[in-house]
Amino acid sequence: MGNDLEKWGADVIFGREKGVVAFFARKVFRLVSFLFGGLVRGRLFLFRKGIKPQARLGVRVVSIGNLTMGGTGKTPVVELFSRSLLERGRQPVILSRGYKSKRLGEIQYWKGRSEEYPGEWPKIVSDGERLRLAVDYAGDEPYMLAKNLLPGVGVVVDRDRVKGGRFAVKELNADILLLDDGLQYLKLAHGTDIVLVDAKNPFGTNALIPRGTLREPPRHLCRADYIFVTRCDGPLEKEQIRRLQKYNKTAPIIQTRHAPKYLENVFDERDRLPLEALDGRHVAAISGIAVPESFQRLLEDLGAQVLFHKTFGDHQTFPQRDVDTFMERSLHRDAWVIVTTEKDAVRFPRPTEMDVPVYFLRIEVEIIEGLDEWEKCLDRLCEFEELPPSEWARQQRLAQA
Repeated sequence: MGNDLEKWGADVIFGREKGVVAFFARKVFRLVSFLFGGLVRGRLFLFRKGIKPQARLGVRVVSIGNLTMGGTGKTPVVELFSRSLLERGRQPVILSRGYKSKRLGEIQYWKGRSEEYPGEWPKIVSDGERLRLAVDYAGDEPYMLAKNLLPGVGVVVDRDRVKGGRFAVKELNADILLLDDGLQYLKLAHGTDIVLVDAKNPFGTNALIPRGTLREPPRHLCRADYIFVTRCDGPLEKEQIRRLQKYNKTAPIIQTRHAPKYLENVFDERDRLPLEALDGRHVAAISGIAVPESFQRLLEDLGAQVLFHKTFGDHQTFPQRDVDTFMERSLHRDAWVIVTTEKDAVRFPRPTEMDVPVYFLRIEVEIIEGLDEWEKCLDRLCEFEELPPSEWARQQRLAQA
């Protein structure tokens, strides 16, 4: 029921839901948006004036986030930063809140030191050497990142990312923290803010939550140190650049594309297909992401003929019954394969009958404009010097006060 209501709300916001109820719901949502905007402004004021304190952990904190609720393709960008920093000799650890992940039934074991944090242990998805949690307890995006970034990059999940960051620094030897979806998380001070905007829809529906998809007004793009424009089909038009620079004249703009690489069998990582295999084929699509239209459009751009596309709410678990029904429909319509997203693949239940193979589309981020600025960004992050131990300890005490 909750998942259905969430999906209905998203359909109302994006205009996919029609009818009288949806019309009046949008009117109510717009009124609530004014109240939400006041809360956003007030919260930022409290942190800027130091009325609400920010913790500092003695290492660089890089926030990778956006102004909207989702749909900017953030996870592949986090993966790109992680790999690039690791290659340059840094030890990054990703901090995530683990949206829609299950609570652990007991404190997770960690090197015999569980007693140090009774009831307060963050969830260790990966210690950089191996996966330590199942996807249900990690969350789909943290699990996907942890799996793709082994060996080398740890992933820690906790709503309290100050606590998660403290653990990452002390136990995983992190010297740089990547705050996944962190623009609005202000309890931990940011050293660098990377803000993502979608090339095709930079500010979502141009209205604040709940009427629209904006978490903050477009003018708050001024908080960005770097602007990453995602899902570009090619270099931006001058008018598109001017629109971004209207809100931030100083931040370098780095343009990227989400490049599909191959198809991989959800249940057998050894089974991969080239993208050319999609050309002219009839496929069935299934996804649970913020903007499912972008996924279908990508498949069609690769030459696939999408017979139908079953959508769920963002991060929603696919019920076994629905997957089995979808499999039957795919078989009946003579679909060549079922295609899902990589994020959905990590929590895709095995169908009762495997009549049609299930693949996910592997996506990686490629920089198409602003490569020099990207290199400068990495240089800036890698040259950061840690605080002396005495200053780090002092700030730890302040954070815990």
